[in-house]
Amino acid sequence: MKITSWNVNGIRAAVGKDFINEFNSSNSDFYCLQETKAQNDQVEKALEEINGYHLSVHSAVKKGYSGVAILSKEQPIQISTGIGIEEHDQEGRVLSCEFEKFVLVNVYVPNAGSGLKRLDYRSEWDKDFAAYLKKLRKKKPIIVTGDFNVAHEPIDLARPKSNYNKTSGYTQVEIDGMDGLLSVGLIDSFRDLYPEEVKYSFWSVRFGARAKNVGWRLDYFLTDKRLKKHTKDSTIDTDIMGSDHCPISLELEF
Repeated sequence: MKITSWNVNGIRAAVGKDFINEFNSSNSDFYCLQETKAQNDQVEKALEEINGYHLSVHSAVKKGYSGVAILSKEQPIQISTGIGIEEHDQEGRVLSCEFEKFVLVNVYVPNAGSGLKRLDYRSEWDKDFAAYLKKLRKKKPIIVTGDFNVAHEPIDLARPKSNYNKTSGYTQVEIDGMDGLLSVGLIDSFRDLYPEEVKYSFWSVRFGARAKNVGWRLDYFLTDKRLKKHTKDSTIDTDIMGSDHCPISLELEF
C-alpha cells in the first residue's frame, strides 16, 4: 500500500506541468495534495482525467488560497473537513478520510509568515490540531501527512544556525508545535527509518536554491505508533519537479 503527498503550489498550474503523468507513474493507492489554490469544483475539473480514484476536497473560503485534496482507490468510510474550529477551518487546511485500517489526515499547516507575523496564530493552530489528532486516534490509528511548514531538527534544513528564531519554519515555537503533534502518539516516519539522512522536500524559488540543494524538510508522514510494524519505507522524491516542494511517499504492508 502506497501513500503519496505533495504540496503542488496550485493544482491547475501543476496539471499544466505534467502532474497527471507524475500521478499515474507513482502507482499510489492514496494521493494527498496541499495548496491546491482552487475551489472544490476547480479541483474536480483539473483532475477530471484521473480515473479509478475517489476525490475528496476541502478548499478555503478565500479563492486561490490554501486547499487540500485526497485521491483514493478505496472509497472513504467517512470524510471530515477541518478540525471543528471555524477560525481555522475557513482556510481549508485539514481533510480527514477514514478507511478500513486507519484515518488518513491531509494537512497544510499555516506558515508563520514574513516577519513571523502569524507566529502567535501558528502556535494556537498547532495546539488545536494536536488536540484534534489526539481525539481522532481514539477511533483508530491515524496517518497524518502534508506540508507542516517546519523543519523539526537542525538536520532538516541546510542552514539551521542562520535561520533559527529568525525565519518562519524554524523557530522554537514551531519546533515545539511539532513536538506537540508527535506527543499524541505519532512517529516521524522518514526520520525514524533514516536518522542520519540529509534530504529536503522544499527549496525557495529564489537564488537557485534547488540547484544548490539549499533546502528544508517541511513535508512529513507522521504515522501512528500502532502502525510502526506495518511501515516498510518512507521516501522523499527529490527528482520530481513541478513545484517548490517535491512529493513524499509512505509504503505500508498489512
